[in-house]
Amino acid sequence: MNTDRKIEIGILGDGGWGTTLAIHLAKKGYLVNLWGPFSDYLEIMDKKRENIKFLPGIKIPSSVKIVKEEEFLVKGSSIIVIAIPSKYLRSVLKKFSHFDFHNRQILSVVKGIEYDTYLRPSQIIEEILGKIEIAVLSGPSIAQEVARGNPTAVVIASSDLSLAKKLQRIFSTSSFRVYIHSDVLGVELGGALKNIIAIACGISDGLGFGTNTKSALLTRGLVEIIRLGVKLGARPETFLGLSGMGDLVTTCFSPHSRNRGVGEKIGKGGKIKDILEKMEMVAEGVLTTKAVYELSKKYKVEMPITEQVYKVLYENKSPFKAMEELMTRRLKEESTI
Repeated sequence: MNTDRKIEIGILGDGGWGTTLAIHLAKKGYLVNLWGPFSDYLEIMDKKRENIKFLPGIKIPSSVKIVKEEEFLVKGSSIIVIAIPSKYLRSVLKKFSHFDFHNRQILSVVKGIEYDTYLRPSQIIEEILGKIEIAVLSGPSIAQEVARGNPTAVVIASSDLSLAKKLQRIFSTSSFRVYIHSDVLGVELGGALKNIIAIACGISDGLGFGTNTKSALLTRGLVEIIRLGVKLGARPETFLGLSGMGDLVTTCFSPHSRNRGVGEKIGKGGKIKDILEKMEMVAEGVLTTKAVYELSKKYKVEMPITEQVYKVLYENKSPFKAMEELMTRRLKEESTI
């Protein structure tokens, strides 16, 4: 008998990804508690057994308990998956800061960098919840595709190999393959920085450019990601894996990518303020661009694509002009780092 199935797992965050993972784990036979910040919407989800905003058309199994009480989520779960958008991570976690998490294991599936502190999600979680056992999950994983059982591969990283292996065993299925890694910094940075390049690729789509342009942005964007990652202490080979190249390709090409979609609307003439106001979901790359642009200046890392995305988002620069400046930079040898 697999004693793991007796484990109760809490999902903190009722967005598309949090709901997908709740469904995924419930189908494996785990006891799952799903919590979100808005009790009224939780009631709608519980009644319809569907996340109509963020995961329409996918039924939530009856074995997923949709809970309103923070206390019930924490005390009833030995493993807690944190799936809150990075923009709101700190404020939501403060609701949980008075609970004792020392006997619970945490898996962060959050992607982004806090724009005013430059902290990664795992660092924010540890700052608020204290010293805890923590791992992070990242990789090319569009929620709708995972929920429908499309073959997907992701990576779980932790400094504690036994924790990574335990979570690998819990989350893996015949359609959801989980690898493990020890470079937490690199895995988190890959999941965050790729959203900036996805915005650039979306702008290219919106301007009507083709695959040549997008492939160039993706390839040179990966170089920028590796440059900053290595400067911050990550291993360069991490970015060639699922949380780097894998997630980058998916986010830059998928029609479901929020960040690519934001860029496309900008390329077609939309204003970022208007675009974000109309979105239900969060495009993590917008705030991440601001943080990474400032980090690139602080550490003197050359990141021309990131710089142009920043100027389009925050300085109202013409997307066409930004693309033109990228193409007419000083000619040089190709570097891969």
